[in-house]
Amino acid sequence: MASNINLDTFAADRSIMTANNDKKFRVLLLNGPNLNLLGTREPEIYGSDTLDKIEHRLREHAESMGITLDCRQSNAEHQLIDWVHEARTSHVDYIIINPGAYTHTSIALRDALAGVAIPFTEIHLSNIHAREEFRQHSFLADVAVGVICGFGAQGYDFALQAAKHFLSKQ
Repeated sequence: MASNINLDTFAADRSIMTANNDKKFRVLLLNGPNLNLLGTREPEIYGSDTLDKIEHRLREHAESMGITLDCRQSNAEHQLIDWVHEARTSHVDYIIINPGAYTHTSIALRDALAGVAIPFTEIHLSNIHAREEFRQHSFLADVAVGVICGFGAQGYDFALQAAKHFLSKQ
């Protein structure tokens, strides 16, 4: 299950530095609808890793990179939007989001991400461009730093590396 860490803990911890005196970046990972079913839902498309397993691996990877990672999942569009809004005032440096089906339907989520002006990467386990036609359009892609799709659970690792690279250049 996704962590319910309050983003205010990020704000209180703003001065943390890594061993080499680089800023410790704060990344918010949001997973949308049905991603709580990973490992059992259509494993031939989404793989056999559970969301817990993916998040555990990512937290370890993030820590080794000097990143504080907060992982959250919701099936509710309004909750994802609320977390995006909260990130603006909680000193989140970057967002990684797998919006699931909201990719293709949620102008509200797109507007929230654009409105907070926090750089983000859109991620998908499957290659949405090789799937059904209705899955091939993203309302988020044009406001994202980048989109990663089709690499399964490893795509999350790529997104974390991309976030670190992007933030290190700022």
